[in-house]
Amino acid sequence: MPSFLDELAWRGLLSQSTEGAREALSRGSVSGYVGFDPTGASLHVGHLVQVMGLVHLQRCGHSPVALVGGGTGMIGDPSGRSAERNLISLEQVAENAESIRNQLERFLDFSGAHAARMRNNADWLMPLTLVTFLRDVGKHFSVNVMLARESVKSRLETGISYTEFSYMLLQAYDFQQLYQRDGVTFQMGGSDQWGNITAGTELIRRSLGGEAHGVTLPLITTPDGRKFGKTAEGTSVWLDPARTSPYRFYQFWINADDRSTSEYLRKFSLLPRDEIEALDRLIAEQPERREAQAVLAYDVTARVHGIEATTAARQASQIVFDRKADPRELPVSVLEMLRDELPYARVMIDIATGTNSVVDLLVSTGLVKSKGDARRQLQQGAVTVNGRRLGAEDMSVAAHEAIHGRFFLVRKGSRDVALGEIAVT
Repeated sequence: MPSFLDELAWRGLLSQSTEGAREALSRGSVSGYVGFDPTGASLHVGHLVQVMGLVHLQRCGHSPVALVGGGTGMIGDPSGRSAERNLISLEQVAENAESIRNQLERFLDFSGAHAARMRNNADWLMPLTLVTFLRDVGKHFSVNVMLARESVKSRLETGISYTEFSYMLLQAYDFQQLYQRDGVTFQMGGSDQWGNITAGTELIRRSLGGEAHGVTLPLITTPDGRKFGKTAEGTSVWLDPARTSPYRFYQFWINADDRSTSEYLRKFSLLPRDEIEALDRLIAEQPERREAQAVLAYDVTARVHGIEATTAARQASQIVFDRKADPRELPVSVLEMLRDELPYARVMIDIATGTNSVVDLLVSTGLVKSKGDARRQLQQGAVTVNGRRLGAEDMSVAAHEAIHGRFFLVRKGSRDVALGEIAVT
C-alpha cells in the first residue's frame, strides 16, 4: 500500500506537513479530516483538491472524516477573503450540509475496514456556552499570535469582526472534539489553512497532552491566474447538476489548457502514474489530438455525475465540435441534453407539405439574424441539417428527416450549432 504523503507528493497535492507527520502515518492506520463550509448548497470544483485528499487518505489505508461546518458555517472563515461574510440562518446551513453530504458520498466509501464518516460541528458548537469556550479553549491562545496569522493580518486594515477573528479558535476546537470523539489525529486543508490547522494541533497538545498533525494541499489557479473552478464568465463550476449540467461540467475539463492537463490528471483523477506519464507524452508529441483532455474529462465527470450522464455528455460534445460526426446516430437522451445547452427553438411543420422552412429554422434558432442572411448562408453552402449539407435550392426539410421524429441539428459553418424540435400540436 503506498505511503499517503508520497502519493500526495508525486501528484502535486502536498504543500506542507507538520513535523513528525510521516512517522505518525507509518505507525498504522489513522483518521484524518477535512472541513467543508456549508454556506452554499453545493461544492464546486475548487473543493475537489480537498475531496481528493480524503480519497487518497482512504486508498492508502486510513479512515477519512468529512466534517460539515454546520456551526462554523454560520460565522465564516476569514482566510482568503477581503470582506466580512454574510451570515445565513441555521435552517439554511442545515439544508446545505445535507446537500454537501450527498455529494461527498460519491467519492468516499462509507463501508469496510476504513469506512468514511460524516460529522457536523453543529453537534458540539451549538450547545457550547461562551464561558466554557473561553475557559477551556481561549486560555490556550495568545492574541499576539492570532494577530500574526496571515488570514487575520491581511484584514486588519479593512477591518475584521470579532466573530471572524474567533474562527481560528472554533476550528481548533473542532479538531480537539474529533480527536476525543473519533480518534482523529490528522487534519487536511488548503495551504491558506495552515495557521488554523496548527492551532488545532497545539490545542490538542496543550489541553489533552495528545499528538496530532496537519497536512495542507495546494491552492490551484488557472494559467491566466484565475481562481480554479471559475469560468471565463466568472461563474463557478458546481458539482450539483442543477447548477452546472453534466455537459458543461464535461466541457470545463475537456477545454483544459495543455499546460494544465498534466497537473489536473494528477490532482483530480485516480489514474496510475504510468498511464498519466503516457498521456503526458501524447500532450507533448500530439497536442492536437487532445486525448489527455478527453481522458481527464471522462474520469472526473464519471465520478461526479455517473457513467450514463458522462457518456451522454461525451456524445453531445463530439456532435457539437466534430463536423464529421453523424447526429442521426445519437440517442434521444443526448439530444434532450443538447436542448438545454444549444440555441434552441420549437419548429412548426407545414401540414400541407410535411416540411419546415430552413430559413425559418435558421432564424428561429438564432443562428442568423434575418431571412436574407439565412438565404445567403444557404447559397454559400454553409448550412447542414442533421448532417446533410444544404444548397440554395434546399429551402425546406421534411418532417421524416427529423432524428427520432423530433429533432433537427442545424449547423452554420464550423462552429455555430443549434437544435430545432418539432412542436407537438
